[in-house]
Amino acid sequence: MHEGASLTHLMTRLVLELAVILVVAKTFGFLTKRYLKQPSVLGELIAGMVIGPYALGGIPLPFLGGEPFFSIPAGATLPVTPELYGFATVASIVLLFLSGLETDLKTFLRFAGAGSLVGLGGVIATFLLGAGSAVLLLPGVNALTDPQALFLGIIATATSVGITARVLSDRRKLSSPEGVTILSAAVLDDVMGIILLAVVVGLVRSGDADAGVQWGSVGRIALKAVGFWLGSTVIGIILAPRLTRGLKNLKDMEALAMIAFGLALLLAGLSELAGLAMIIGAYVMGLALSSTDVAEDIRERLEGIYSFIVPMFFCVMGMLVDFSVFPSVFVYGLVYTVLGMTGKIVGCGIPALATGFNPRGALRIGVGMLPRGEVTLIMAGLGLSVGVLDSGLFGVAVMSMFLSSLVAPPAIAAAFAGKSGFRRRLEGDHRPDLVPIALELPDASLADFVLARLLDAFRAADFFPRRVGYDKPVYAVQKDAIQITLLRDGAVITANVPPAQESLVRLLIAEELLALKELFRNVEKVSGSDRMERDMLGRLFDGGAEAGSD
Repeated sequence: MHEGASLTHLMTRLVLELAVILVVAKTFGFLTKRYLKQPSVLGELIAGMVIGPYALGGIPLPFLGGEPFFSIPAGATLPVTPELYGFATVASIVLLFLSGLETDLKTFLRFAGAGSLVGLGGVIATFLLGAGSAVLLLPGVNALTDPQALFLGIIATATSVGITARVLSDRRKLSSPEGVTILSAAVLDDVMGIILLAVVVGLVRSGDADAGVQWGSVGRIALKAVGFWLGSTVIGIILAPRLTRGLKNLKDMEALAMIAFGLALLLAGLSELAGLAMIIGAYVMGLALSSTDVAEDIRERLEGIYSFIVPMFFCVMGMLVDFSVFPSVFVYGLVYTVLGMTGKIVGCGIPALATGFNPRGALRIGVGMLPRGEVTLIMAGLGLSVGVLDSGLFGVAVMSMFLSSLVAPPAIAAAFAGKSGFRRRLEGDHRPDLVPIALELPDASLADFVLARLLDAFRAADFFPRRVGYDKPVYAVQKDAIQITLLRDGAVITANVPPAQESLVRLLIAEELLALKELFRNVEKVSGSDRMERDMLGRLFDGGAEAGSD
C-alpha cells in the first residue's frame, strides 16, 4: 500500500511538472519567435532557467508543505528528478532521429568534397580553441587530454543545422552553392562531434580518464565508434528501402512511422549498450531512412510527438543551469563563445577558399556554421550526467549556445546579401536532363484544384509527394528511386520528370484530365437544370428557416 501511494505521489508530481514545463516552454518559445524574431529554442531554454530549481522553481510553496515545486533530489548528480530527465532523454532521441531523417544524403554525397574540408577545418579549429581555452584559463585543467578540456573542445565543434537551414530557407538561399556546402559541412560536423563524444564518454566510463589517457584504449574506442557509425549507417542505408517496402504493405502510414521510431529507439538502446551515446543510434536510424520515399511521411507523422516532447528537452536543459556559478565563469564563458565563433569563421572559411569560393562565399560559409543548438545541449547534458562537467561549465556551454544563436541569424542574413560567392561552376553535376511537361489552365484557382487532384493521383499510384517550396507550391514526388517535381506558377502546372518516366506521367495526367472533364460535365448538368436548381435552393433556404424557428 505504501509503495502504491509513493508511486502515485511520484507520478502525480511528474504530471504536474510536465504540465508546467509544457505550458511555460511553449509560451516562451512563441513569444521569442513572434516578438523577438529569434528561434523558439531560445525561449524554451529561458523558460527552463526561469522555472528551474535554481530560480523560481526552488522557492518553497505552502500548498506543497513548504517544498519547492522543482526540488533538487538529495544526493543526485542532476538537479532534476530521474523521471523528468528520462523524458528529456527520449526527447533527445526524437530530436536526433528527425535530424537524421531530414538529412539529404544525395546532396551530402554530391558536396562531400567541399563539405568535408569545410567541416573538418571547422571541427579542428574549434576543438583546439575550445580545449585550449580550458587548459589556459581553467584551474586544474593541465592538458588537452583532460576530460574537461576534451568535452569543452567537443562542445565547441557543434553546429545547429536547423537554425542555419531555417534562415537560409526564409531567404531562398538553401540551394545555393554556399547553402548546400554549409548543410553538408554541418552534417559532417555533427557526425565528427558525435564520434569524438563517443570516444570521450567511452574513456570516462572505462575509468581511463582518471588514470591518464592510454592511447591504445583511445584507438579501440575510436575504432568501435567509427565502426558502429559506419557499419550501422551502411547497413541501414542498404536495408532501409527493403524495410520500408515491406512496411508499406501494411497500407498504414501511421503504423509505418511508429515502427520506424521504434527502431530508432532500439538502435539508440543498442548504441548505449555498446558504450556509445544513445543519440548516435537515433541519428543513424534517421539518416538510413532519409533516402527512402517515405521519409517525409514519417517526419510529418512524428511532428506531434516532436512538438510535445522536444520543447520539454530544451526547458529541462535550461533547468540544469545554476545561476550562482555564473559570476565565476562569466568571463570564461564570453572568451569561450568568441573563440568558438572565430574557430568556425576561420576554420571553415579557409577550406572554402580552396574549394572554389571567393572571400564573400567563404565568409558566408563561416558565418553559416556559427549557430549552436540542440547538439550543444545534448553534449553538455551528457557531460553533466557522467560527471565530467560541473554546473558552472554546463552554464558556459549554455551561454555559448545562447549568444551564438542570437548573433547568427542576423549575421547570416547580412552575409548572404549580394551576388554569388562561388567562383566557378559546380563540379560533379551529372544529374540526368529532366523533361518538362506543362499544363496551362484558365486561372490559378483551377490550377490549385487540378494540382491537388494530381497529387492524390500520384498517391494512389504509390508515390509519396512532399512540399519543398513555400514561396510557390513546389512538390517533390518520389517512389523508390523515381523522383518527379511538380510546380504551380500562376495558372501553369509543370512536371519535371526523368525521360524514362515521361510516358507514365503523361498517361497519369491524361487520365486525371479525362476524370475532371467528366466531373465538370456532371456539374454543368446540375447547374443547367432550372428545376433542380430551384429545388436545391428551396431546400437550402427552407432548412435555414426551420433552423431559425427552432
